Amino acid sequence: MQIECDATDLRLLDLLQQDASLSNQELAAQARVSPATCMRRVRRLMEAGVIERQVAILSAEKLGAGLSAIVEITLDRQGAEHLQAFEQRMLAQAEVQQCYRVSPGPDFVLVLQVADMTAYHALVQSLFTQDANVRNIKAFFSVHRAKFEPRIQLPQN
Repeated sequence: MQIECDATDLRLLDLLQQDASLSNQELAAQARVSPATCMRRVRRLMEAGVIERQVAILSAEKLGAGLSAIVEITLDRQGAEHLQAFEQRMLAQAEVQQCYRVSPGPDFVLVLQVADMTAYHALVQSLFTQDANVRNIKAFFSVHRAKFEPRIQLPQN
């Protein structure tokens, strides 16, 4: 269900995408609304699920998790129960940052963040190699991240 956002909502969302750590007072001032209006609107956007959550984006390299891998997974059996079982296993794995069911092509595309190639190999062994339903694994390793911007392009009002 899509929610209707007016210009004020869009300003608040844009500001929060830039810096979710702003206090309500700072956010209200930058959005040119009262603090009470700001708080009420942000709460409404959160309750509607427009704002899913607020997080800090950390530096993987500085924290020792500097290897990013984009992995395509093809399963032998694609029945609903097989897809769901594989997806649930991926959701439970901390190194799996993103998990997408895709079509056409592979069944899943995963974004993994691990310390190094040794950690990647261990993860592959535990998650994919021992899974009899995994038919094919194709991995791509990031050698340079040119852009990482987890922002939604908002409509102009």
